[in-house]
Amino acid sequence: MPNPLASDLDHILTHTAGVWDGLRGARLFLTGGTGFFGCWLLESFAWACDRHGLDASATVLTRSPESFSKKVPYLAAHPAIHLIRGDVRSFVFPEGRFSHIIHGATEANGALNPVNSQVMLDTILEGTRRTLDFATTAGAQRFLLLSSGAVYGAQPRDCRRLPETYRGGPDTTDPRSAYAEGKRLAELLCTLYSSNYQLDCLIARCFAFVGPYLPLDGHFAVGNFMHDCLNELPIKIRGDGTPYRSYLYAADLAIWLWTILLYGRPGRPYNVGSERDLTVAELAATVTSVLGSPHSVRILAESHSDALPERYVPETERARSELGLVERVPLEDGIRRTALWCSSYSPQYNILPK
Repeated sequence: MPNPLASDLDHILTHTAGVWDGLRGARLFLTGGTGFFGCWLLESFAWACDRHGLDASATVLTRSPESFSKKVPYLAAHPAIHLIRGDVRSFVFPEGRFSHIIHGATEANGALNPVNSQVMLDTILEGTRRTLDFATTAGAQRFLLLSSGAVYGAQPRDCRRLPETYRGGPDTTDPRSAYAEGKRLAELLCTLYSSNYQLDCLIARCFAFVGPYLPLDGHFAVGNFMHDCLNELPIKIRGDGTPYRSYLYAADLAIWLWTILLYGRPGRPYNVGSERDLTVAELAATVTSVLGSPHSVRILAESHSDALPERYVPETERARSELGLVERVPLEDGIRRTALWCSSYSPQYNILPK
C-alpha cells in the first residue's frame, strides 16, 4: 500500500538534502517518538533511509510499543526503527553509543495542568535530566530539545511576533504554568549539561502546527475545527474569536527540526512556527472554506473592542537568516492535506475537502 504521506515526505527530502549525509551511519535515540512530532520525524527518517541508503537507525522510547505498532504498523516494522519500552523518567539505558538524541517526551495535554500540575512538571524535569544523562553516557554529539513557545509566558499584546530575545516568562503563581515553566527549566538543564559535558544541545521552541497525526479531539483549535467540519458539524468558538495564532504545516516542521539538529548553533534557541498570524475566528472561517462546510461559524462570547487581542505568534528571523528555513506549505494547503489524510486514514471522517 502506498504511503499516503509520500508527497509530503518527498517535500521533506527535497529541502533537507544536506542533512541526510550528516546522518549516514548514525544511531539516533528519540523520546516522544510516537506523538505528533515523533511520527513526522520517524516518517521522514524511514523515508530517507529507504531513499538514500543511510545505514542509520533510530531507537524510540515508548511506554507502549504495542500501541504504536497498532497506530503506525509500517513504521514500527521498519528495519531502521527499534522500539523500546520505558518511562522517560526512569528508562533503562540502551547499550552502545548513540550519535544524536531528540528529546520530545512530554505530556502536553493542557487538561493535566489544573488537576495535576506537579506530575506535569516532574515528568518534564526528570525526563529531561534522565535523557541528558543517557546522552552523556552514550557519547552523543548532538542533543535536540523540543521546547515550546510557552516558555515566553504571555505574549505582550502590542508585540506582533515574539523573538527569541524576549525575556518574559510564565506566571509562577499559576499552576497552569507547569508545562511552560517545565520547558524553561528543561532548557536550563540543557545549558548546564552543555557546559559541563562535551554535548552540543540544540533548542527548538515550537509554536502551533497542523498536519496528519495531529489529534482532532484534543486541545488544539485547528484540530477541533477540522473535527467538526469533517463530521459535518458547525464550528462553535467558546471565546470571542479575537486571539491571534499561526500554524506551520507538519512537513515544514520536520524540515526545520532536522535542520536544527544538524546545523543549529548549540545554546541558541530557534523559534519554530509560522509568522502568518490570523485570529481564531479567521482560522475557523478558513477551515470551513477549505473543507467546504455548509455551516457558519458561531462565536459564543462577546468581543471587548477596547482591549488588544491575545497573541501567540513567533518571529522566525533567526531560523530564516541563520539556517535558511522558510514556510513552504500555505495554511490552506496544510488544512486540505490534513483532511485528506484523515479521511483516508480514519474511516469515521466521511467527507473530503472540495
